[in-house]
Amino acid sequence: MPDKWIPQEIEPKWQKKWEADGLYHAHVDPSRPKHYALTMYPYPSGDLHIGHWYAMVPSDARARWMRMRGYNVLFPMGFDAFGLPAENAAIKHKIHPKEWTYANIERMRKQLRSMGAMFDWRRECVTCEPEYYRWTQWFFLKMYDAGLAYKKMAPVDFCPTCNTTLAREQVWGEDRHCERCGTPVIKKDLAQWFLRITAYAEELLDFSGLEWPERVITMQRNWIGRSEGAEVIFRTEKGGHALPVFTTRPDTLWGATFMVLAPEHPLVMELTTDEQRAAVEAYVEQARRMADIEREAVDREKTGVFTGAYAINPVNNERIPIWVADYVLMTYGTGAIMAVPCGDQRDFEFARKYDLPIPVVVAPVDWDGRPFEQAYTEPGVMVNSGPFSGYPTIAKYSLAEWTPELAARYGLPAELNELNEGRHAVTRWLEQQGIGKFAVAYRLHDWLISRQRYWGAPIPMIECPACGIVPVPYEELPVLLPDDVEFMPTGESPLKFHEGFRYTTCPRCGGPAERETDTMDTFMCSSWYQYAYMERHWKAGQPLSANDIPFNPAEGAYWLPVDQYTGGVEHATMHLLYTRFFTKAMRDMGLVPFDEPMLRLFNQGIILGEDGEKMSKSRGNVIAPDDLVQRYGADVVRGYLMFGFRWDQGGPWSSTGVLGVQRFLERVWNLVLEPPATSTRQETADEAAIRDLRRKQHQTIRRTTQDMERFSFNTMVAALMEYSNYLVKAKETPVVHTPAWEEAIDTLLLLMAPAFPHISEELWMRRGRPYSIHQQAWPTWDEALAAEEMITIVVQVNGKVRDRFTAPADVSAEEAQARALETDGARKYLAGRTPSKVIYVPGRLVNIVL
Repeated sequence: MPDKWIPQEIEPKWQKKWEADGLYHAHVDPSRPKHYALTMYPYPSGDLHIGHWYAMVPSDARARWMRMRGYNVLFPMGFDAFGLPAENAAIKHKIHPKEWTYANIERMRKQLRSMGAMFDWRRECVTCEPEYYRWTQWFFLKMYDAGLAYKKMAPVDFCPTCNTTLAREQVWGEDRHCERCGTPVIKKDLAQWFLRITAYAEELLDFSGLEWPERVITMQRNWIGRSEGAEVIFRTEKGGHALPVFTTRPDTLWGATFMVLAPEHPLVMELTTDEQRAAVEAYVEQARRMADIEREAVDREKTGVFTGAYAINPVNNERIPIWVADYVLMTYGTGAIMAVPCGDQRDFEFARKYDLPIPVVVAPVDWDGRPFEQAYTEPGVMVNSGPFSGYPTIAKYSLAEWTPELAARYGLPAELNELNEGRHAVTRWLEQQGIGKFAVAYRLHDWLISRQRYWGAPIPMIECPACGIVPVPYEELPVLLPDDVEFMPTGESPLKFHEGFRYTTCPRCGGPAERETDTMDTFMCSSWYQYAYMERHWKAGQPLSANDIPFNPAEGAYWLPVDQYTGGVEHATMHLLYTRFFTKAMRDMGLVPFDEPMLRLFNQGIILGEDGEKMSKSRGNVIAPDDLVQRYGADVVRGYLMFGFRWDQGGPWSSTGVLGVQRFLERVWNLVLEPPATSTRQETADEAAIRDLRRKQHQTIRRTTQDMERFSFNTMVAALMEYSNYLVKAKETPVVHTPAWEEAIDTLLLLMAPAFPHISEELWMRRGRPYSIHQQAWPTWDEALAAEEMITIVVQVNGKVRDRFTAPADVSAEEAQARALETDGARKYLAGRTPSKVIYVPGRLVNIVL
């Protein structure tokens, strides 16, 4: 009997040896093709949960597979270490965020190592280390120098009792109250820093160089929200204030019967009459407490207040009232809209509620002239629209999307162009009249990076009474976070009260000045972390300059950009968008020669509790990977995470599923190490048995290779299980004494190596093969050897031979019967009749009985 497989002994042994030997240290090697594999780094919350394992283990298996295929693979790991939870812990447990964070990192490092992944730990980056965040500050200064960073007033959620700003996750409930004290949250305007991501809005809509999931592309496209239309200048009746409006439907301008301003619009208070002032002020205050997503909800009742002022519709000079309503946002378009009740359901409901006119200006071709009961948003004909009455308009469709089928559906001409289609014709006319122009608008707005927090990278700016805003010189980076701070129970940032940090001298005039006490959004750190892996603490101890490159250029020239990125889809419209923006800005600064940070992206699904619910401590359904590793070993956990689910979907955890993987590895252990039965020596293996063995071997190589290529880990592991079952049976035959058997077993271990690195290394060593299995080449298949053996099957009708066909030797009864019925001979004698019976004699014939 072989030694018992004890993963708790085998796995730590190999992990130590791999690390001691530097087996996974990645070095520049121009003679080999490179592969930069990256999985999203974790936040150091204190424990690695099963979701981390689910994201990282398959990513590791694929990185190992690429290495075995001959690629020089870089697979690094680090920690996204700044953030609000550390400050909350500081307040709750009276422990410094730095101490809390580093203790968690140390614990999670050990947990990550127990996974057996091929991380190159020499390149680890930790975003809260000064050697890291000085480069985050360097990036901010570069953005500032390029005109991409600016400061302006912007609203934040603010708790008047705690006297502090709140993050989104600290505002609770429909009444939007402070999580700490329960006080209703208000909006407060603060001077804050922004990055001009909108400068790249159009380019961020180009995904042509990316192999990313369509879902992520769609989410980014919708988040950016590009709209084509016209900017039209309305003017107030009194004072002649310009009120530019962006509309995607200039063809409906003659139906604009009122205007609506966002509550935050700078002209609201100036335009409001004395009679309406109290009502408008109360409404604006109420609206400022609401979240944008709540204000835009489609099913929410529309509310508003009349300002008492009027504007002039420029296309017909009609006087229309100006209202304030919370469903209009300052962050989209101009913060002012023209309201066309007949063509927009929100405007229709608003007009009905406040008894405003609803003239029809776009209608179906068969409109009977009666008032609308709801807004009409489909293609139709312009009516009551001055010189454009009678023009066809295709509403939500572009000219490129307009087809003869659509034209037939709506009863409109198929041949439309910029001269005869309503939207385009009106836009040209507006430009000719000097009252409007073609315009593009985006839902995307600039990235607010200011956080009124301590545990983040300080913004390297100084405010001087004489010089204004002055950047910290590059050579003085980093602006260090002071350690000697006191945390307020209210959550106020201690940087505001730290005199040694706050008060400084102006680098320009030498006079007294104050540092910026806001820190940066943690997404700033993760927007460039893939570059930091080029060399840990690049240029540590050396002063920086504006002409530096934020990574080792020799390493970057070889490894960048990232070839394969993996992580959660929840990052689609934040991290994944911000890192694309960073890379495009870096390109324009001459720092990188490419456009996109990660060429290929895959997203994993979510592991649920065994009850099918999302894991949470309150439900008691959390799966702790540490306990599983201690009980079953890392290879079993790795195998189940790949076998038990479609990786892009996830699903509920299954304890019995884990046991299935454990049994599989025990079977492989015994298959490789147990000597064959002595009875197998009494016969000589025939050529057919050897051919069958080699066929199964090469079919499994082909199948696992194709599965790994498309991230189909569950079917890859299933193929390994099927192959091992085949070998267990083959071991009872004389084929076990042939060279083909030795090759088949070696192939099994090589195919297992990416998913099950420890047991495959141990068994490879015990077979006397050269160290390490992870430095061996991935097997290749021979298509001729993988092909099924073909046999000839006779087709009988009522016992008489009528035809023949060829099929694989292992053809199923259902397939053989179906093939027989399709032959010419069978169809001739069936003559359309249905057989009473179809009998298959395996490997020989099919008899069709009439």
